[in-house]
Parts: sequence; C-alpha cells; structure tokens
Amino acid sequence: QVQLVESGGGLVQAGGSLRLSCAASVRTIRNNVMGWFRQAPGKEREIVELISWGGGTTYYADFAKGRFTISRDNAKNMVYLQMNSLKPEDTAVYYCVAKVTWSPSPAADYWGQGTQVTVSS
Repeated sequence: QVQLVESGGGLVQAGGSLRLSCAASVRTIRNNVMGWFRQAPGKEREIVELISWGGGTTYYADFAKGRFTISRDNAKNMVYLQMNSLKPEDTAVYYCVAKVTWSPSPAADYWGQGTQVTVSS
C-alpha cells in the first residue's frame, strides 16, 4: 500500500521552528528518493528538499539552505523536515513526497495529503 502521512504543521511566529514528520509505508519509502514540496496560495508548487535512499545525497532549494534540514530514518519508515528561522513567506501547505528517480523537479510519484504551516509576522 502506498501511504505518506504528514504531521507537525501548525502556526508559529516568525523566527520560530517546526519539525514536520512523514510516516511512510514500506512500499513508498523503500529505495525511493524522499522529499518535501510546498505550495502557497496563488503560487506554483516548489521543491523544498530531497534526500536519497541512503541519505548521502540531498538537494536544497535556495530558500531552504541554512534554515531547513531534511532527514530520514529508513528503519522507522520516517522522513523529517526541521525548519528553523521561519519567515512569513514560508507559509504554505507542505507535502511529503516519494520519487522513484532522482530529479530536482516539482513532480513526484507519491504524495501525502499535506500539512499546513503558517508563519505569523
């Protein structure tokens, strides 16, 4: 069964932190690239970060560098996004995704339902 379930979103003040979690089914996470996308109202979907199956390769969008960190625990079938120094422009729905092949494009093979992150000024 393909399954990705996000949690950890919410309302936070600018400068604060949130940690998003994604619980994945074995079929969804095994051997796949995992990542986080986001989409704000009226804006296009964009990649936040990607991480390879072994965790040795990552991709960070420019806006995420130095502030966000992706990680994965394959033994627990979990993917995480630690977000620090949040800004109001980070407000968006964040999606956990799985990709069969490595590609820094905002397309994915599997999607979670999304979790809302709202950053107040």
